[in-house]
Amino acid sequence: MAKTATKPKKTKKEASVDKELARAQQRQAVLSLVDAMHREKNISKDIIFGGIESAIGLAIERASTEEADVLVHIDRATGEIIAQKGDIMLEPELLGRIAAQAARQVMTQKIREAESEGVFTEFQARKGELLTATVQRVDNGTAIVSISKDGKSAAGSVEAILPRSEQIPGETHQVNDRIKAVVLDVRKQGHRVKIVLSRCHPDFVRALFEQEIPEIQDRTIEIKQVAREAGYRSKVAVSSIDMKVDCVGACVGVRGSRIKNVIDEINGERIDIVRWNDSMQVMIPNALQPAEISDVQLYPRLGRAIVLVAEDQLSLAIGRRGQNVRLASKLVGWDIDIMTMDELSRDLDKAERWFTKIPNMQPENIEALITEGFFTYTDLTFLEAEQLTEIIGIDPEVADDMIIYAEEESERIEREGEPEEEVPAETPAPEGEAGEVVEGTVSEDSAAIAEGEVPAEAIAETSRPTPVGGFESLFAAEPAAESLPTEETPAEPEAPPEDQPS
Repeated sequence: MAKTATKPKKTKKEASVDKELARAQQRQAVLSLVDAMHREKNISKDIIFGGIESAIGLAIERASTEEADVLVHIDRATGEIIAQKGDIMLEPELLGRIAAQAARQVMTQKIREAESEGVFTEFQARKGELLTATVQRVDNGTAIVSISKDGKSAAGSVEAILPRSEQIPGETHQVNDRIKAVVLDVRKQGHRVKIVLSRCHPDFVRALFEQEIPEIQDRTIEIKQVAREAGYRSKVAVSSIDMKVDCVGACVGVRGSRIKNVIDEINGERIDIVRWNDSMQVMIPNALQPAEISDVQLYPRLGRAIVLVAEDQLSLAIGRRGQNVRLASKLVGWDIDIMTMDELSRDLDKAERWFTKIPNMQPENIEALITEGFFTYTDLTFLEAEQLTEIIGIDPEVADDMIIYAEEESERIEREGEPEEEVPAETPAPEGEAGEVVEGTVSEDSAAIAEGEVPAEAIAETSRPTPVGGFESLFAAEPAAESLPTEETPAEPEAPPEDQPS
């Protein structure tokens, strides 16, 4: 019979060497794993070490039936794993297969959480930043895109979404299209991170300007404010710290070369570049260009500006569907009302008429309110009693009653509409004014004629009725006196013709 070869037993020294070699390989494997995950996932090494420690600790707890505190520590330099349960030192290689599988799951979960936290922190700091993304698919109008973390390589890319509401009206995207967008929002959804991009936000136009115009990149020109209605029109307010640099001209470029690239990226949207000024008296007319402004009245307490324009400039200042004044209001941060002088006069008359009805409201109080820009009951409802007391100098209790009255009237007007303007009734003319002579006047005139003081022709001239027919009739040429028969001077009948001789 053939003899079976038996493997010689290792000596204690050889077993000890093998065990030490296995531990060295384990330490090296831990360090290699941590280093690889740190490079690929961009996760801190401390977080990875912490995840491994938590996983091993959980595995030890599940493998043991005794309850005791478990401490696990991994040397950051050597990768050596030190595990302790109570006062007993443990060797991780002695753990069972189930415990090892649980440790692997915990470690994977911890690393995913750390990766999500790293993505969230990174893109939270990149809000408003311009990115280039590649469309992966389109789902019900929403584009799902991939963006790289470093903005250059595709390695380590993350997924983001471009909702339909954040796309420029009228544009469509196809798979593999490369698009530009800004980071609008970053949110956590469980262990995942949701990154929302936008092409409609004003920051998108701001970022395009920063990319195309070197003077903005080096901070010679500053973008003060951007107001935008995506797909239609934008207004950009700029200023320069160098008096030799024309901020508007630098943004437009030679023959519009710079601004053209921005307009092409936003699908031909109209852009107005406005020169910024800290004085609202200057800035508001600039923001309302190309309309010509007659006057600007500011009411800082309400953050309101009344802009007066000529009749032929009214529609231009307001813009199509109110677009021009709406964007100008966003640009300067004030509520802007566009009106003509006649409209302002009517509003002032209405304000005075309405405020007169408020209990305990004095004329000087009305004047103070109108001076501060309060024209309606609704305007008064935004005030507190202390603020109204400060403006017109009345007791807080009275001010509170006034505000309550204004709130009730405002609700009534909103419900029923504004009351018609009250037209004062015409005072009836005294009897005898329209051509008839008053009794006292007739008797005095008759006495004057009788005494020979005034000629009868003069009395007849003054007693003639005023011509009717409106203002123009006062300037109409009057016919000769002898051709108008009146009651006082009846026309003489024509004399009968003399008999002709036969």
